[in-house]
Amino acid sequence: MSEDSADLAKRLQDVGHSYHNIALSEAAQTPGPALIARPFYYVRHGETDWNRRGLMQGRVDTPLNETGRRQAARAAELLADVPLATICASPLQRAVDTARIIKGGRNCPIEIFDGLQECGFGPFEGQRKGAWYRDWLAGAAIDGVEPLDRFIDRARTAIDQALRCAPPVLIVAHGGVYWALNGETGQRLGDAIPNGLPAVHQPPTRGEAHWQVTFLG
Repeated sequence: MSEDSADLAKRLQDVGHSYHNIALSEAAQTPGPALIARPFYYVRHGETDWNRRGLMQGRVDTPLNETGRRQAARAAELLADVPLATICASPLQRAVDTARIIKGGRNCPIEIFDGLQECGFGPFEGQRKGAWYRDWLAGAAIDGVEPLDRFIDRARTAIDQALRCAPPVLIVAHGGVYWALNGETGQRLGDAIPNGLPAVHQPPTRGEAHWQVTFLG
């Protein structure tokens, strides 16, 4: 295994996975219309200090830390040969800064989509996950927290809008926003993806249930 491959394996393991492409059984399927069948790229923002400490960020505008900036710079290198036409980003600072670093000197716009913001966790932002989080993932209403179904619906709508921009499209957003793709990827609600690691998404061919998701690196 190369050094890059070993690093990728470790980063996937660190967020609780042992896969190389996302293809999980028993996945919760996202309701709603199918996304436009167009290849695209997705990057979760680079690391923040709250990521490192395991704290819920939600709508809190936490900045990238030094590791996060290095991750964004590495993502820029991995995407250097991709002729991106549009970068679509969450308005939160950690996503915008990641998008700006990836853009570098490219001649493409960064389009901001409010719907790509992370879920609002209200009174639990700045705290670790607790029993409430499991209940919320199961669909329970939690005071002050954006309802799961509404969050998934607005994130999915924003992703579909982003994919209608000039391609190829790169979406720079959040781990929670990525759950809106679980019907396409087979990911389970609550699963995490690594910070700052680009993934290319290819629509399924005939007979395939899920989109093909491949992390670069």
